Amino acid sequence: MSFRRDHLSRRIFDWAQTALPSLSKTESEAIAAGEVHFEAELFTGNPDWSVLRGVPAPRLTPEEQAFVDGPCRQFCNLIDTWQIDRVDADLPPEAWAFLRRHGFFGMIIPKEHGGLGFSAYAHSEVVRYISSHSVVGAVTVMVPNSLGPGELILQFGTEAQKAHWLPRLASGEELPAFGLTSEQAGSDASAMVDEGVVCRGPWQGEEVLGIRLNWAKRYITLAPVCTVLGLAFKLRDPEGLLGDDPEPGITCALVPTDLPGVETGRRHMPSGTMFMNGPTEGHDVFIPLENIIGGPDYAGRGWMMLMSALAAGRGISLPSLSAAATALSAHTTGAYARIRTQFNLPIGLFGGVQEPLARIASNAYAIDAGRRLTTAILDQGKKLAVISAIMKYHATERMRHSVNDAMDVHSGKAVIDGPLNYLQPAYRAIPIGITVEGANIVTRNLIIFGQGAIRAHPYLLDEMNALQEPDREKALDDFDRLFWAHAGHATKTAFRAFGRSLTGKGPAPREAGKARDLYGRLSRWSAAFALTADLAFLTLGGALKRKEMISARLGDALSQMFLVAAALKRWEDDGRPEADLPLLRHVAETSFQAIGEALDAVIANFPAPWARWLLRIVTRPRAHARGPSHALIEKVAMLVYHPSETRDRLVGRLHPGAADSGLGLLEHAYRLVLDTEPLRKRLRDLKKTPDAARNAGVLSDADLARLTEADEAVRRVVAVDDFSPETLARLYPGLTPPQPPQHREAAE
Repeated sequence: MSFRRDHLSRRIFDWAQTALPSLSKTESEAIAAGEVHFEAELFTGNPDWSVLRGVPAPRLTPEEQAFVDGPCRQFCNLIDTWQIDRVDADLPPEAWAFLRRHGFFGMIIPKEHGGLGFSAYAHSEVVRYISSHSVVGAVTVMVPNSLGPGELILQFGTEAQKAHWLPRLASGEELPAFGLTSEQAGSDASAMVDEGVVCRGPWQGEEVLGIRLNWAKRYITLAPVCTVLGLAFKLRDPEGLLGDDPEPGITCALVPTDLPGVETGRRHMPSGTMFMNGPTEGHDVFIPLENIIGGPDYAGRGWMMLMSALAAGRGISLPSLSAAATALSAHTTGAYARIRTQFNLPIGLFGGVQEPLARIASNAYAIDAGRRLTTAILDQGKKLAVISAIMKYHATERMRHSVNDAMDVHSGKAVIDGPLNYLQPAYRAIPIGITVEGANIVTRNLIIFGQGAIRAHPYLLDEMNALQEPDREKALDDFDRLFWAHAGHATKTAFRAFGRSLTGKGPAPREAGKARDLYGRLSRWSAAFALTADLAFLTLGGALKRKEMISARLGDALSQMFLVAAALKRWEDDGRPEADLPLLRHVAETSFQAIGEALDAVIANFPAPWARWLLRIVTRPRAHARGPSHALIEKVAMLVYHPSETRDRLVGRLHPGAADSGLGLLEHAYRLVLDTEPLRKRLRDLKKTPDAARNAGVLSDADLARLTEADEAVRRVVAVDDFSPETLARLYPGLTPPQPPQHREAAE
């Protein structure tokens, strides 16, 4: 026994039991389901850069590369977004057959079970590539490989379930969907009313112990066409047929959709993007206990299973789609800004266009950096609950802002929908990414910091577990040790934060080259963040769970630091190309500004005046965070305005447009405009029109033909779609064509 333990720690222990938040069973399962990686270093206030820099750069195997170059490209060639969304409301039959034949639905399933056995990075590259051409195609591929029966059976299924279901899922013989969202529950899965009651019933000619299910789900992708439904429901056992617990809770089971009482087939229209999505209902559907994923032992463990599966899928699917949409925005907007002329200048030379152009390029760099780092860590076997939530939220939000910026630069060209509009499909799909796999409002306000702080903080989770230890003496021993270690750590962090706030930098790897200052500045913000987070728990305690705006802003700071770290890692993995440094610096300067603003807002809203005063002096959140300079903005904009290796690296693998598609026409015009730029410069210097220059012998007939060809190519890009009354009548059968106007003389 010690004086500190008995007289100081005991009183703090009693206070902490009422002040710090307690964990519900659901929260404990969610936190236990995930693991941490570099985000935990940011919570220390003194990140160990070797943790980040030691992650292997993601690479495709020759087999995976061949799949992207071959089947992925061939699949994209089979589908037409306008035809799907406006005419057919589905992929063509040959595209569905192609997906099954080439194993697209089994990317995550190991080869021994008939799947492709791809890495997380390869899975992400496939989704990114298809997303660059078709959101419908990408969603159709991503869902069976994300949260659903395949992932759950892989992680938790019995050997019999793996042997039966995985080969069928991999081949596409069975098409899965997963029913989670209830009609009334929305984001609060614990409020679902879908239930299953343990009972006896008929199954394949015998009476067996099973579950009678009733459900009403909506927003379920592939539900209209699935053959097996993974179902989340609340399990009840009123007769004690399973055990002593009458309410085991959320459970996941497999429901073949040909069973009596299962209803599928009706469809939703998600933002006019016509992938298979719809409601499903079940009325008194009976399944045997063996259909519980993992068997009867996993009854009531569904929430843990879902959180564990989501930790991987949430970090791959939507970040990959977002990376594609943002890269496509950078690719097309940079090219359009070069070929579109206003006031006798390409619009990309105007500062008002350069600013959104730079934002798009910076977002494309950051999202793909985060995607690559996340998948590389996933491929090390980590289940990244916090990082996956960061990536889901920030990738989709940056996609939203980037596509909006692209729409602004394209102006009317992007507004008029039609087969030639290459931005509208991404624009329409924005709300889908924002909403699914954890609505962004919930993810930002409750999950990123709410779960991240508990899971990634070096002491907090252990302290909370000590507070809930039923043996008081053991609890006090553990708490005494942890609390004073935490106090010492916080004191060191305070001194670090103050010292680094004065210089604007902290420790950085010596071998970091021209990015060393960015590592140092990130160390400065890590210390400021860690101290602010500690004081938030000290002053707010359990109330922090209800202070969602404070939690959201602390999550913003954590997320921005992670994205800067990912960008630094990407620059390293790419071989430190000096030409890419402006992109890296734009990402960092933008994020440092956002971190400072987030911490400043948190401090301003602390309830304790002493904490506000202390943190403003020690962390100085308004210092060293001005955002990108105008000169840097111009440099970054020019990186996507002009062709370069940097532009190629930034855009990455995108599906090339067909020659007569909107994207194909843009790429063709961009090449011609660049090729004829020396001729146009000669004309500007001479102050002559093309015809006058030819007549003067300055231009040859061949030169004039090249200029004319380029002008015609630009005209075709700037043009927008229009439709005859007959075409519109086919698209909208209820439309009454307008009557031709009468001549005035005839009318009179």
